[in-house]
Amino acid sequence: MPKFLNREFAMNTTNDPFAGDDILIEAKGISLTRGEKEILSGASLKVRRGEIVTLIGPNGAGKTSIVRVVLGLMDSDLGSVTRHPGLVIGYMPQRLHIDATLPLTVGRFMGLGARHKRYTAEQRLRVLDEVGVGEILDTPVQAVSGGEFQRVVLARALLRDPDLLVLDEPSQGIDMTGQAQLYQLITRIRDRRGCGVLMVSHDLHLVMADTDE
Repeated sequence: MPKFLNREFAMNTTNDPFAGDDILIEAKGISLTRGEKEILSGASLKVRRGEIVTLIGPNGAGKTSIVRVVLGLMDSDLGSVTRHPGLVIGYMPQRLHIDATLPLTVGRFMGLGARHKRYTAEQRLRVLDEVGVGEILDTPVQAVSGGEFQRVVLARALLRDPDLLVLDEPSQGIDMTGQAQLYQLITRIRDRRGCGVLMVSHDLHLVMADTDE
């Protein structure tokens, strides 16, 4: 694991206790080892309401691992994660594969999962409109472009009206122009909703203009 990644995490950490309504989530001293490989060592981060925090580093540096720890999907060997009471998180995973033989429209995809079944067609269309792809509601998932699919996955994360939006490599599979547009969209969502954003990327240059930390 590159040492600079720990410094990147440390930039977002202070000695202040977890207090105040603006702090949504804080991880301190996260260490993780699998087998003989040290994945994380003393990593820390903090995300406040209305703030975009981006984890930068090459593939295999441990970015997804600390996100999984923050989300409670993976236990760390050391460290702690503190969440704001009642925190609602919307998660956009790094990879989401849809079987090409599965007859599934965008609208039906938006409703997959027990948590999403309760949302109405109007609510699904509203968040699809928010990310700029409302016109593909009835389109088969297999027929949409890579950039459109990433926006659909982002819309699905927004259905819960999250306080914290967690995006793991949201621009993968998108060309350079589409990536820049997606990061601008994420900034507009933050501005409009006032949510915090924790984002993972391997490309420093693309995200620098649209991130706070």
